[in-house]
Amino acid sequence: MVSTMNGNTFVVSDGSGDVQASPSHPVGLFSFDTRFLSRWVLTIDGQRLNPLSKDDLEHFETKFFLVPGEVSPYLDPDVSVIRARCLSEDFTERLTIINHSHQPRTLSLRLDVASDFADLFEVKDAQPKSGQITAVVDRRGIRLRYTRRAFHREAYVSCSDVQQVDETGFSFEVALESSGLWEVDFRVETLIHGAHGRDLRESLAPRRRRTRPADLRGELSQWLDRAPHLACDEDRLERMYWRSLTDLAALRYSPLSATDKLPCAGLPWFMTMFGRDSIFVSLQSLPYVPEIAAPTLRTLAQMQGTVLDDFRDEEPGKIMHELRYGESSGFEQQPHSPYYGSADATPLFVVLLDEYSRWTGDTEIVRELEPDARGALAWIDAWSDLQGNGYVSYQRRNTVNGLENQCWKDSPDSVSYRDGSMPGVPRATCELQGYAFDAKKRGARLAREVWGDADYASRLEREAADLKARFNRDFWVEEREHFALALDADGRQVDALSSNMGHLLWSGIADDDKAARVARHLLSPELFSGWGVRTLGMREGRYNPVGYHVGAVWPFDNSIIAAGLARYGFRDEAARIAIGMIAASEFFAGRLPEAIAGYDRELTRYPVEYPTACSPQAWSSGACLLLITTMLGLEVHGDRLVTDPVLPEEITRVELTEVLGRWGRADAFARGRTAPRREPPRRRP
Repeated sequence: MVSTMNGNTFVVSDGSGDVQASPSHPVGLFSFDTRFLSRWVLTIDGQRLNPLSKDDLEHFETKFFLVPGEVSPYLDPDVSVIRARCLSEDFTERLTIINHSHQPRTLSLRLDVASDFADLFEVKDAQPKSGQITAVVDRRGIRLRYTRRAFHREAYVSCSDVQQVDETGFSFEVALESSGLWEVDFRVETLIHGAHGRDLRESLAPRRRRTRPADLRGELSQWLDRAPHLACDEDRLERMYWRSLTDLAALRYSPLSATDKLPCAGLPWFMTMFGRDSIFVSLQSLPYVPEIAAPTLRTLAQMQGTVLDDFRDEEPGKIMHELRYGESSGFEQQPHSPYYGSADATPLFVVLLDEYSRWTGDTEIVRELEPDARGALAWIDAWSDLQGNGYVSYQRRNTVNGLENQCWKDSPDSVSYRDGSMPGVPRATCELQGYAFDAKKRGARLAREVWGDADYASRLEREAADLKARFNRDFWVEEREHFALALDADGRQVDALSSNMGHLLWSGIADDDKAARVARHLLSPELFSGWGVRTLGMREGRYNPVGYHVGAVWPFDNSIIAAGLARYGFRDEAARIAIGMIAASEFFAGRLPEAIAGYDRELTRYPVEYPTACSPQAWSSGACLLLITTMLGLEVHGDRLVTDPVLPEEITRVELTEVLGRWGRADAFARGRTAPRREPPRRRP
């Protein structure tokens, strides 16, 4: 599959540029959770075209180099075709037909066009449409319309040189001279009806201006120029770095304003705002592209929960999980308008606010969002303790289509006992407690240093210390020497061995005397595949190497684990994870997918992509950045950037110049390989 994308608008096609949608197949032109093109098929003399090559170096433009019919080593094609497509304000495609023969040629060209206007959830679940689709032909093209009561979407397909058009496409008789060339342009304009008949995008961003390819090209160039420059003796890492930055640029969109951009989660299923994902990506990328963090914080604050709403799992102070614009959300077949079904985004909001202010020195946003941060901290105490034991837990209010698991591993089978059986609800997963601990510690710093509320700061510090002490007592599985995945509804340990405990090192909630045993488990053959840490241990009852959260390896997860290991002084273990991820990226042209299978590296010798993985995915792109931060040991001390590098043995030189922060710009260097060591746990100031 080949993708062209710009924000949350994207095209997914086959290798020749054709789109032939089928149930549950996420190909087509999508925007704001609706598929506007489900068929876009080019033929010449009744034959499909075959790809020779493609150019997709820029995320918003793709060129396909094609020939009609089958490619043969014994017969040179005498006609070639270039499809040059672009996603700026609209979707455009220029067809260029070239006659390589010394004789004139006449070709019959056909472009078949259709739209099913499927909601992304309908594509995912292969559900039928409820409204009416019509096609109206005019002298310029085809207007495709979908109507279901007040819900209205349109795609207008126009052509620069209409010869013959009907409700299903365009036909041309193309006369080519010897060595001649013929071109035609197509444009697809999408209309998303909102209130008062206005396009929804203009309602969200009244000052939105039309963008051109040159604008996008300049914006991408500026984005890459502003980021620090990486130079090293490991080509795979450099390729991974620039690919990650480019993908993050492609995944940005403006949900509520004309200018502020924050990351979508991933293509194709999650091209929208996710609270948890946007927060983690902002954290991963702070030294590189800090400009996405403030829009993320402000947008999440703007949509922070204010009422009790069972359908949306909304509660006062809670940070949203997912925002959708499609038909199923509009008619409340899905609760995503927005949906609040995550227990981790709320404490992580406070974590990001503090970390962003530490890196950038921006205290104005801390003052601006003080009520929102206090509301998030209040949610931890007032609404998350469903078991009455002082721990953050979750249980969906929406029992029809709310998420059963509301941690980052949010698939239905992700939380289980060692024997594979499932606990009841509510559930309190271990990493949620780490996030809450971290949020309270950071909230205390903000209260004392910015808000001028020493009493509140002292209270939060006491609560954090109490939480840490209780956590290390109640979650520690003594006989197996690791932290439990969760506590069940009765407060009993859900004793599966999982990657979640790596997040405990990242948040700092694990006691120092337990960290070495956690590190040993994380790098053991049961969890470490050679590419990265599996989400679930190989001996656990639900282990499946191609299971979404029960055995697959997630780059995002591994970047957090590596950062946590380094925080407690296990720098060589962190380096092993980093080089595993770098090695895996080589097989995906530098782009780490959402997840790879948990097979042992020796078994497959190449990383197997999870069957329905998003690619690109924002926090997989962010994983590369956080791994570089971890290898270089980048940290903020006052108004200075400090480094404490430990590189993998395979890398002997890394230079990261013009790192962004409150100091302005600074450079970080790493040389050679230090001897293996164990340091005392390092703590953030």
